[in-house]
Amino acid sequence: MKLTRFTTFSSAFLLAGALALTGAGAAQAAQQAQGVDYVALGDSYSSGVGAGSYDSGSGNCKRSTKAYPALWAAKSSPTSFAFAACSGARTGDVISGQLSRLSAATDLVSITVGGNDAGFADVMTTCVLQGESACITRVNKARSYVDSTLPGQLDSVYNGIRAKSPSARVVVLGYPRFYKIGGSCAVGLSDRSRSAINSAADYLNAATAKRAADHGYAFADVAGSFSGHEICTPSPWLHSLNWGNIGESYHPTAAGQSGGYLPVMSSQA
Repeated sequence: MKLTRFTTFSSAFLLAGALALTGAGAAQAAQQAQGVDYVALGDSYSSGVGAGSYDSGSGNCKRSTKAYPALWAAKSSPTSFAFAACSGARTGDVISGQLSRLSAATDLVSITVGGNDAGFADVMTTCVLQGESACITRVNKARSYVDSTLPGQLDSVYNGIRAKSPSARVVVLGYPRFYKIGGSCAVGLSDRSRSAINSAADYLNAATAKRAADHGYAFADVAGSFSGHEICTPSPWLHSLNWGNIGESYHPTAAGQSGGYLPVMSSQA
């Protein structure tokens, strides 16, 4: 996501001791992944905006070597890895520009999408620049969109994935809550605005989880893994507003990709 088209959550996924990726378990997992053809789709939360270390060949898509898809591929050594996620992508962009990377041979697909469609760039711009009342109104407008329009758009994406890769395991990842309410931020948005933004993220995730489940896809909630690392905590895994690099604002840092998204992806892949 870009801030100009922003895509931008609650259980943490824990592996039982018998499945811990250490020793023989790690070797077995790597061996299994070597038979996997993996395609990463989606928006900037999957491309890795905010994590740095961008592939110059990816241009404005800003695919990062520190994004969770690249980290998972580096750890698991799949047979093939196609990194198609792109900053700013909406559901229509995934359909028109990313699904072509899928095939009948694809075994694993990951995706984050929906935040740009719901207008969260405009939500954050409104909340930052226009105050609490305008923020709440804009958040409610986004929630209405999630109710009325987004489910059909997600269905189109998921139907497209199924048509291209009928046997693939599909992991649909959500978005984190942005703020720790009552946290360490001394200036900026009111806690009422922050709570509304967090609630909208939860609302988007719930709608996405429902559509994913109806298509037989796994939904991976990341809110738990980001808990304690939101904006307004001592160790945030999300960029706050950065006037020097607007595009990275409200996106996961490299630590957010490796500590927030990667473990959840690994638990589902």
